[in-house]
Amino acid sequence: MSSALAQMKLLISLAQIDGTVADRERNYIINIGRANNVYPDEVKPLFDKRHELIVPSDLPDDRKFDYLFSLVQLMKIDERMYKEEILFCSKIAASLGYDQQVMFELLLHVKAVAMADDEMTALKNLVQKYLHH
Repeated sequence: MSSALAQMKLLISLAQIDGTVADRERNYIINIGRANNVYPDEVKPLFDKRHELIVPSDLPDDRKFDYLFSLVQLMKIDERMYKEEILFCSKIAASLGYDQQVMFELLLHVKAVAMADDEMTALKNLVQKYLHH
């Protein structure tokens, strides 16, 4: 399974936690797919299934950051954050090799809207220190 497809499945699992996938969540996930060369036709059927939480073990640091960032941004997009969603993201962060404290930084700094390149670079640098090698 490609890392992009694994990422789609994790995002969909997070979106399903509150029982319903809102249109904004669905569109966000489809756009993340597009950015990673996964076509909407491949992503749409995934919304109707439950997925195992598989985190690829060989991801480079940049992809680990992308995974985690997209999960936190998705969680913020519907403007309600549930404890289960935060726990889910924490679990994935740990699977990616991050210290649990990383969630505090991400919850503080990730915005639900597009972020400027300099903001992204600063956040990536901030988060990097929580990654175990």
